Amino acid sequence: MTYSFDDKRLLYTGRIDHRKDGAYFYFPSSSVKVVFRGSSIGIIINNKNAWGNTSIGYIIDGRMGRLPLRLNEDGTDAGYTIAERLDPDKVHECLIYKRMAANHSFALKSIYMEGELLQAEDTSRLSLEFYGDSVSAGEVTEADAFVGQPDPCCHEGIYDNSWYSYTWQVSRLLNARFHNISQGGIAVFDDTGWFHGPKMIGMESVYDKMCYFPEGGELTEWDFSRYTPDICIFALGQNDQHNGITNADDISIYDPDTRTRWKEGYKKLVKDVISHYPHDTRVIMITTVLMHDREWDNAIDEIVNELRTDGINAYHFLFSRNGAATPGHPRRAEHSEMASELAKFIEGIEK
Repeated sequence: MTYSFDDKRLLYTGRIDHRKDGAYFYFPSSSVKVVFRGSSIGIIINNKNAWGNTSIGYIIDGRMGRLPLRLNEDGTDAGYTIAERLDPDKVHECLIYKRMAANHSFALKSIYMEGELLQAEDTSRLSLEFYGDSVSAGEVTEADAFVGQPDPCCHEGIYDNSWYSYTWQVSRLLNARFHNISQGGIAVFDDTGWFHGPKMIGMESVYDKMCYFPEGGELTEWDFSRYTPDICIFALGQNDQHNGITNADDISIYDPDTRTRWKEGYKKLVKDVISHYPHDTRVIMITTVLMHDREWDNAIDEIVNELRTDGINAYHFLFSRNGAATPGHPRRAEHSEMASELAKFIEGIEK
């Protein structure tokens, strides 16, 4: 039996572009939950690769797996079997999700199975939204042999898994739905950071998009009325010292003019996001345990105080090992550490 991508019994989460011909996935952690009774399940997708070794993640009946994408089928519809020989009388739950950020995009066309599609329910009690970089996207999380060390060379995305990101982990701890607007290497401004060189794309050109990178297809605008979070978490500042024009780390947060410009640009981004939401929407601004100059955190502290002066319900949260835990990307255990600390903080401001 084949079921269309737009069947109402499917439960989508994330900034997914629902078109006439498919559900288009761009951001990490975007997912679709499928509940069914039957013996097998698979998907038909149309994938576009940008770089690296790409794959789609899934969790079926609590068991994690991934579907390595076949590069020779780039841009054409292709079928991938997720599971076979399941108990045909049992109700199964399968979460299909985007493991990676702009490494690729894909359109879900249909789901095929030996069995009956059932209604997937949303049982979340809270809604979160994250705007962040590679840490928030869960990049290189599975390189467990490199805890506290630089990243392994030439990994080409094989260790990326948004399921283990602190963003998704904290959402699971809090039983929250979430949108993950995160991308490796991104900074606040265009022409800074590391994303999409040599012409760098900043969060100022990404925060309001569905398709946000040219290799994914035509850039598309996001309708903010489709999702209203209770809390927005902004996690930028790690990559902002890099100047995409000079290709050097020559942007100094200590320079008064640079500091003012960065703060004003970041505040503008935050204000525009929350202008779409109720006035009491809470804002949390963070950086992560990835090593960085603490002066960026000091500037964020100033931003939060200025946002509060403007009547915005803003907070600045620092992890216990903020900016000091690792020179490479955090791995699974370090993401769990961050998720636990951030979940406690969120529970505190909920009261």
